[in-house]
This record gives sequence, structure tokens and C-alpha cells, in this order.
Amino acid sequence: MKVAARRGEGSEGTVRIIRRPRFPRLLLALAACGAVAFAGAASADELTGTLKKIHDDGVVVLGVRETSIPFSYFDGQRTVGYSQDIALQIVDEIRKTLGMPQLRVHEVTVTSSNRTPMLMNNQIDLECGSTTHTVERENVAAFSDSIFQYAVRMITRKNSGITDFADLAGKPVVTTAGTSDERLLRSLNTDRQLNMRIMSARDHQEAFTAMKEGRAVAFVMDEPIVYGFKATDPHPDDFIVTGTPLGYEVYACMFRKGDEPLRALVNRVIAHSQTSGDAERLYKQWFTQPIPPRGININFPLSEQNRALFAHPNDRALD
Repeated sequence: MKVAARRGEGSEGTVRIIRRPRFPRLLLALAACGAVAFAGAASADELTGTLKKIHDDGVVVLGVRETSIPFSYFDGQRTVGYSQDIALQIVDEIRKTLGMPQLRVHEVTVTSSNRTPMLMNNQIDLECGSTTHTVERENVAAFSDSIFQYAVRMITRKNSGITDFADLAGKPVVTTAGTSDERLLRSLNTDRQLNMRIMSARDHQEAFTAMKEGRAVAFVMDEPIVYGFKATDPHPDDFIVTGTPLGYEVYACMFRKGDEPLRALVNRVIAHSQTSGDAERLYKQWFTQPIPPRGININFPLSEQNRALFAHPNDRALD
């Protein structure tokens, strides 16, 4: 982020007028600088938790994803996406709150399996990607207000003959390890005695590749994620997104438990984005328009659930 310095303007005077107040003005300037420094130090002393860590380190560490299109992914040059834009808005608010316009951002790639341990071990400060806010996860991490609501479905080849989850009985199915979708899929398998052979891939790309190469007949995941893979594949018409939703869940930003100052800051940014119309703008940008790197379009219109969420920000968690 580039910060432009603003210069004050003044009128020129004679040499005599300039020289007479020079020394007093110098004292005033020094006193002012001291006052600012004192105020900044006092403010820093009052910081706690993640904001203090960020202030002391001079850097905020973001956990980012490589393949969670269009939420947080690498486009060949940098991390982009709907959730990444929200994360950067939060960073800007942290800069303002700490009075650190030159605060640096360091990105660390995380996966569904390691994002929570990395947060707990202080390897990242904040993660806004495609992390589902669940009651179970609240035991180890804290979550912001919801930033997105979605259904859990599956993607399969159009000629597979699979239209719903009952069709997966006795077949190999893939999902991503460490996700709430994996838990839902395993519960479905047990409850309905489908005898699915469930594979847990390291990340979304690996899971989609397993389905595409025939090692699994379907990839079960968050609906917008599978739509993203369908849209970005060289042959998108070969695949369909199908299945009665296993459930409806929400994404949220994740940070360390017990950090109320950071929670308040993050939720303030999210609430402003949603009620000002900015969240809907971001949605249209990432889900209904061409996105990098190849200009594909996810073609995932704004749902009534997300429209309602943007109108009434909340911190809903789903079991």
C-alpha cells in the first residue's frame, strides 16, 4: 500500500520575519513531536493480543490459500480473491488503528489441515479464505461475523450417471482433509450405510484432480469452490455440480481465541462492507464477472441467503 505524504503550504516572508520566530517554532515543533511520540507509546502500552504482536513486529501475517477459487488463490503473481480482498480491508483498518501506514504484510500459504495449528502456534495472525465457522472449531479458534453462506454439494463428470448422494453408494468419493465437508460426508456414509470409499485429499486441487482422473467418481465440497473448479477447467462442460445439499454453512475470518480487540476491529470492517454495499460489489466482481488469471467467469449469482447476510451482518455458526 502506498501512502502519499501531504505537504503543508505557507506564504513567503522577509528574511527578518522568518528569522525572528525560528527558535520558538523549533521548540514548539520538538514539543509537538515529543507529545506525538508519548501518545503513540501510551497507545502501544494499552495494546493486547494480536494487535500488540503486530505492532511490535511491524508486520501482519496473513494465512492465504493457493487454490480456493474465487475466495483466496494464487493467480500466478499474487494472492487474490473475494476473501483476500476482505483480509486486505482488515489490514488497512489495522494500519489506521495502530497509526502504522507502512505496516508490512507477510503471506503464509495454509491448507485446510494446517491452518488452525499455524494460527495457534502464532505462525499466522489472521486467516480469511474458505474456512467454515462451526461450533466445533470454536473450541480452538475465534471467528468473525460471517462473510459468505453456501451449500455443500458435489462435482462429478456429466456422463457419470450420478445425480445425488445416494448414487455414491459403494463408490470412491473424494473430499478435502480437515474440512467440515469431510465430517458431513463421513456422517452421511455412516448414517445411510452407503459404504462409500472416502478419500481425503491434501487440498482442493488434489481432490478435484482425483475426481477428474477417475480415482474418485465425485468431489464433495463447498458449492462455490466446485463451481470455481468447473469454470477454470479447460473443458468445463464435462462436469456438473449436483446433489441435494448436505447442509448450509458459512465462511468467516479466523483468529486466536480471547482476542476481543481484534474481533471488534474485524467485525467493524465486515459490517461496514456488508451494509455499505461493498460486499455485494465484491461478490459481483468475483462470482459474476471474469476473474484472473484467464478471465473465466464463475457464473454464481448472488443467492437470497447471501443477500440477506449482507443486509444483516451476523456471527452465525453452524453445527
